Amino acid sequence: MNNKINVVCKKCMKINALPIKESYTKANCGSCKSPLLDTKPIELNSSNFDHFISHNDLPVVVDFWAPWCGPCKMMAPTFEKVAERFPLKIIFAKLNTQNEEMIARRFGISGIPTMILFKNGKESKRISGALDELSMINWIAH
Repeated sequence: MNNKINVVCKKCMKINALPIKESYTKANCGSCKSPLLDTKPIELNSSNFDHFISHNDLPVVVDFWAPWCGPCKMMAPTFEKVAERFPLKIIFAKLNTQNEEMIARRFGISGIPTMILFKNGKESKRISGALDELSMINWIAH
């Protein structure tokens, strides 16, 4: 049985093997020493998207958004607040579809905001439209 999980550092993109625990009080990147417990969503782009999604053993929720999208801007603080509830359980990321049209097209993003939950590097589920905090938590957890 594997008793470690791989977590990609949001700062340097190095893969860290962490012991599986119910909760963590401290976890830092072995390479750059940045805190792996940082819940602030990472901004993904064409240079880090595939590496980040495919090398994290933890589920990754990606918010596909654009700066001109009103509902996206309204949902951003909720997305960050929900992320704080899941340190080293679920990783939260954002992808600006205006800057990263190829990735948005690859995943068939036609309306934003759209959130996709990736597990083991593959899309597990998706939802479109702005969500409130409780709806977002329920969607992620079920």
